[in-house]
Amino acid sequence: MAKFTLYGNSDSGNCLKAKWAAAYAGQAFDWVEVDTFGGETRTEAFLAINPAGQVPVMQFEDGRTLAQSNAILLYLAEGTDLIPNDAFERAQMMQWLFWEQYSHEPHIAVRRSQLHFLGVDEADLDPDLLAKGRRALGVMEMKLITCPFFLGDQMSCADIALVAYTRVAHQGGFDLNEFPAVQSWVHRVEAALGLETRSS
Repeated sequence: MAKFTLYGNSDSGNCLKAKWAAAYAGQAFDWVEVDTFGGETRTEAFLAINPAGQVPVMQFEDGRTLAQSNAILLYLAEGTDLIPNDAFERAQMMQWLFWEQYSHEPHIAVRRSQLHFLGVDEADLDPDLLAKGRRALGVMEMKLITCPFFLGDQMSCADIALVAYTRVAHQGGFDLNEFPAVQSWVHRVEAALGLETRSS
């Protein structure tokens, strides 16, 4: 794969998915830090790269671009052990990727952003964010009680996608001590990716 550029924000779990996958796959890339809170994704220059005004974005030397964190994750993981060979296991991996974007990230990541970065008062937050985020962590807990990773014994893209915001869920007011299987899994994935432990 030719060298490419990743545009992202280092505080964004969605952006870090792409960065971690590239590093895991041994791919050379340039990282361009984008100040999302400062409006850099709304500039004319950035919108020319991604008209949706979102990070992460992967840009190839020939000008092609790829957006959406899980699409980039899957592209970078192609040919590695992060994507299973078995068709059913691949479908299971995709199941968790879709679930992460629909039932996990909109609650845990949003609550974290509002509390940790925007300084919104706890009393002003939508109470459903905490309830639905805890429910998502409960679903993960039940799965991880019986296996070390989401597809069994082998880490996959599902684990990278789900660990991105789970490992910093405490910044959104979620107590991972209530979910010991999830907490242990976070440490396993962090170790496999060579990340500093953040889940406390």
